[in-house]
Formats: sequence, structure tokens, C-alpha cells
Amino acid sequence: MKTIGRVDIVDFPDLELFSMPVKIDTGAYTSTIHCHQIKMNKDVLNCTFDCNGQKINKQFNQFKLKKVKSSNGTWQERFEVKTSIKLFNKKYKININLSKRPNMRYPVLLGRKFLKNKFIVDVRLNNVSYTSKN
Repeated sequence: MKTIGRVDIVDFPDLELFSMPVKIDTGAYTSTIHCHQIKMNKDVLNCTFDCNGQKINKQFNQFKLKKVKSSNGTWQERFEVKTSIKLFNKKYKININLSKRPNMRYPVLLGRKFLKNKFIVDVRLNNVSYTSKN
């Protein structure tokens, strides 16, 4: 297993989002990404990602509506999509929730479900994957 720090910078190649700041959140079960607009049109989910100065429009034909307990303890319904994330120059599959997080310092949270059996978290470290990339 690789060791990852408390924050990092990653790519989501399928979403065309690069150099995205992420917070490693072992307190969260699922992973979440900021999505500025989320609209359903028939059976297609239309999303606008507005992260890190990047505005990208994407459509998803496959998605799920999930109930997620937010950090303040309330339950919310969020869309979950499958995509890929690139860490340590390796591409991983990830299920990620779409959420409006405009005022958050990190547009992406990586939760336990993704981290499990892949990474050990050392909170003393930062940007380990990003540093290994350069």
C-alpha cells in the first residue's frame, strides 16, 4: 500500500479536471467533488464542474441517487457517478458524489471507501502523489 498525506493534488482524466486539490478525509465514508450545476434531463445527468478555475460540462448516462449523511449530521440526496482518479501516476476507478461545495477550501474529499486497501494516511505529509508525479 502507498502512503498518502492529508492533502494532495490529483487528476480526474475522464472529467478533464487536472491539478485538483483534494483533502484526504478518513472521517468521510464516501468521496465527494464540487459540481457547480447538476441537472437531470430525461435519463441524462448534466453537470458543470467549476473547480480550480476550470469549467467543464459533462454528461453521465450512468449514475445513482444516494442518501448521504453530511458533515453536519443531516441526510442529503446526492448523485453518484463512476469515473477515474490519477494518483501516484496510476489510474484508479472511483465512485464519487456530486455536491455543491463552493465555499470549501478543497473541492474534492477522498473518503474511506476509496482509500481502503489502497493507501495508508500519514497526516504529517502533504502532496505526496503530486510530488512523485513531478
